[in-house]
Amino acid sequence: MKLSINSHPLRAFLFMFVNDAVLRRGFALAIRGSLGLLLLLGLGCAGGNLGTSPILVKRTQMHMGTWVSITAVAPDREAAQYAASAGFQEIHRLEELLSTWIKDSELSRVNGAAGKEAVSVSPDTMKVLQASVAMARLTGGGFNILVGPAVEAWSVLDRQQIPSESELENIRPLTNLNALQLSQAQGTVYLAKPGMRVDVGGIGKGFAADMAVEAMQKAGATAGVVALSGDIRTFGQMPDGTTFPFGIRHPRREGTVLAFVDLQNEAISTAGDYERYFERDGVRYHHVLDPVTLQPARDCQSVTIVAKDGLTADGLDTGIFVMGPERGLALVESLPGVGAVIVDRDGKVWVSSSLKGRVRIKDGVD
Repeated sequence: MKLSINSHPLRAFLFMFVNDAVLRRGFALAIRGSLGLLLLLGLGCAGGNLGTSPILVKRTQMHMGTWVSITAVAPDREAAQYAASAGFQEIHRLEELLSTWIKDSELSRVNGAAGKEAVSVSPDTMKVLQASVAMARLTGGGFNILVGPAVEAWSVLDRQQIPSESELENIRPLTNLNALQLSQAQGTVYLAKPGMRVDVGGIGKGFAADMAVEAMQKAGATAGVVALSGDIRTFGQMPDGTTFPFGIRHPRREGTVLAFVDLQNEAISTAGDYERYFERDGVRYHHVLDPVTLQPARDCQSVTIVAKDGLTADGLDTGIFVMGPERGLALVESLPGVGAVIVDRDGKVWVSSSLKGRVRIKDGVD
């Protein structure tokens, strides 16, 4: 599972490619190093002003421990800027609720009261937690918002240690989802055992992207993109009527694109084993843990999910990464409006039926 909602750097990422028509309107793309930060840099007036053509603006700010890029399309510049600001404000609001790095956030208070008492939370926090539990059931336990203590034990970026079996066995009771008690009626959350910790980093950014899109639409945006690292949500079309093209990173060739896919009113999210990892004796140890074994999941190199909303895409990518390509693809095929591109442990690319004909594998890429 991904680390804290505002940990750094984040997992797998996607590049957004801007076609020639967009470049002629004054845009270029920049990728900030290996962190997978999506930055759209203006070369001139954002979107231009060709008669009554819609205006496109893009801005980038730091939220939830990563660069957040928002592109907004609206009838005029003032409306587009207002919509982008509304999106950022919504993400900041959710960060104050969900971040476990903010000591007085709702989830920090829930964690601090583990084994002691239930904590009242807002409807948005409850929604994310309920969705997380549902995602855990859907993926057969592949997704789990309680594996934080195990992720910390591995500490793949800092200590880079391999925890002993006894250490992991001591942690295991803290990851039992049955000990997470949600009361919709009372609006409370209770972690039944001291030391338990909930972390929605594996689903929270997708939810934030969804909520930011809603805020932007209410503020007058007709189209746009919200990108929180590798969790991206699109709506509408570009001013020239085109959809939003994205490239999926090759999990073993840094800086190489594996495949392209166009999105419209969809979200895309990727989980991979190549952003946070260390190697020892030829074995890669990464941060996407199997909640059952508390060991790094071994059957995939990367999983990219396309769905109608960010919350679904964000939660499914991690869960399916743990499930593996066969079980994971079978699950995807059973879900309406969901598609997947899976790279298995041997580098074989699996594409769901809903994305065949839409995903274009880059020439020269195995």
